[in-house]
Amino acid sequence: MAELASLVQRLEVAVGRLESMSGPGGSGGSAGGAVSAYVEAFDEIVKGPVAEYLSFSQKIGGDVQKHAEMMKVAFNTQRQFLVTACSCQKPSDKDLQNILAPVSKEIQQVQSFREQNRTSPLFNHLSAVSESVPALGWIAMAPKPCPYVKEMQDAAMFYTNRVLKDYKEKDKTHVDWVKAYLSIWTELQNYIKQHHTTGVTWSKTGPVACASAASPRAPAGGCPPPPPPGPPPPPMDCSAPSGGGGDGGSDARNALFASLNKGSDITKGLKHVSDDQKTHKNPNLRGTGPSVRSGPKPFCSPSPRGPASAPTTQTHPPVCELEDKKWKVEYQEKAQLEIAETELKQVVYAFKCNNSTLTVKNKLNSITLDNCKKTGLVFDNVVGIVDIINCKDVKIQVLGKVPTISINKTDGCHIYLSKDSLDCEIISAKSSEMNVLIPKDDDFVEIALPEQFKTVWDGKKLVTTATEIAG
Repeated sequence: MAELASLVQRLEVAVGRLESMSGPGGSGGSAGGAVSAYVEAFDEIVKGPVAEYLSFSQKIGGDVQKHAEMMKVAFNTQRQFLVTACSCQKPSDKDLQNILAPVSKEIQQVQSFREQNRTSPLFNHLSAVSESVPALGWIAMAPKPCPYVKEMQDAAMFYTNRVLKDYKEKDKTHVDWVKAYLSIWTELQNYIKQHHTTGVTWSKTGPVACASAASPRAPAGGCPPPPPPGPPPPPMDCSAPSGGGGDGGSDARNALFASLNKGSDITKGLKHVSDDQKTHKNPNLRGTGPSVRSGPKPFCSPSPRGPASAPTTQTHPPVCELEDKKWKVEYQEKAQLEIAETELKQVVYAFKCNNSTLTVKNKLNSITLDNCKKTGLVFDNVVGIVDIINCKDVKIQVLGKVPTISINKTDGCHIYLSKDSLDCEIISAKSSEMNVLIPKDDDFVEIALPEQFKTVWDGKKLVTTATEIAG
């Protein structure tokens, strides 16, 4: 019987694959007419906004094109998952994780590419894609996959706005790239609302999905059937005594019932314990009594690295060099650095510098502090913007002029303005402990930037004002 069941399951898998091969392009539609519609609808997204995004990425070239090719692979991997879902029944949670693994792997590769190319001149493009690519994980976000995609799309907006700001007046291709990329997630939300409102729609017929069936290289036979269950345990003999032998068991039960029938008199046999015999009132008795056996320790899965291994911290050599038009200042520890030979078209990018001070002379385009801690920045003039991102306890001093300072995801930022930079615009988001110091009579007056806001509806629009909390 087990061999017959295995044969039937193999035939079902084979029929499902033959039907999927009859879909559009012969590369996999689905096993059923109504269900296969959502694979075709997903193909429309790939042929539409995804293809448009790939086209503009190719025009931009460089790292953006390489990133787009990785995104293409990620969408193809998700399509393969949808083909599996429309021809197989939903598996157990454990098997589902294995089926989702290929999509998760592609998402991680896209994000890793951004981390490996932080000095890229197209870093904002890479960041927009990297921050939003987790949206492809909607297939595991039941029962609300659509709001999850919307949240990931919003995460990309911070970086796409930067791209628009940098290229709006320079190169329309980058503007079109932003529109095409954001439209991918907009169309994906519409697709989910129509076909997968509360989660992926699995087939109600066919075999149960497994990791090999989700893989493009799955064997023709599909997953082997599980082994048949073992024989049931013998029925318990309730008439047999629970004790070791003879009538000992029945005598013990009779004694138990007799003690229970005493009611409140059962406590009369208890021995009174005086205060000098209580351990919580007599510390001298602690540890002198009989050892109490502790319960079993909770189960802990063994670490794959072995019990003796300790977490290792990866160290990087400090960097301070000019690469093309970008000054790279990275992994500096307790350093005093000065960049004196700068030009107007150059930028400075400081990454993971701790307990250091960076001085930038003359006039240049922009400066960025990223993931820096207890770091000071002193500069003369910047014609573009000074960005502080993901930093902690940093101090910025302007000696000349700067039009804009942006603070994002930063805890602790002190900005010392010069008399020539009092018209500077300071933009902050998701940050705390921000203070601006204004020069006055050879000294500075410290003013805190608001962190809490109040929003009210005035009948026509929402009006937001900063709130003041008395300390």
